[in-house]
Amino acid sequence: MNRFAIGAAALVIAGALPALADRMPALEGTEVYFVTPEDGATVSNPVTLVFGLRGMGVAPAGIEHPHTGHHHLLINVDPDEIDFDLPIPADDRHVHFGGGQTEVTLDLPEGTHTLLLLLGDEFHVPHDPPVMSEPITITVE
Repeated sequence: MNRFAIGAAALVIAGALPALADRMPALEGTEVYFVTPEDGATVSNPVTLVFGLRGMGVAPAGIEHPHTGHHHLLINVDPDEIDFDLPIPADDRHVHFGGGQTEVTLDLPEGTHTLLLLLGDEFHVPHDPPVMSEPITITVE
C-alpha cells in the first residue's frame, strides 16, 4: 500500500472518530417504555413486545435527525454492563430495531427474563443522558 493510500485511510478513520465519541443529547424528560407486556406478566411464545417513546421521535439507524433514535431490546442484560459511550452490541441479548420498528414478535426460551429498552442514535450509541426504560420481568411458559 502506498503512502497516499495509508494517509487517506488514516484521515477517514480520524474523521469518523469524533462522530462516534460525541453522544447525541437526549431531550429532558424523554422516556422509553414497554406498552406490552406488563411487568410481571406470564406469557407464552410467540411473545409480542410493543415499545413506547415519549419526548423524542423514532428514526431508522443511519438517519441523522435531531431528537430521534431507534429502539434496542436488551434481554437479561445487567445495566451495569452497558458502556454508554460505545455503540450497542448486536447479538442475541442486544436486539436492534434499526428500521425504526416499535414492536416485535419473537420466541424466548422458557423461564424468567428481564427486559430493557435502550434508545440509540443513528450510530447505535446511547444518548446523553441515556434513554433507558425501567426493567420489566416476564415469565415465558
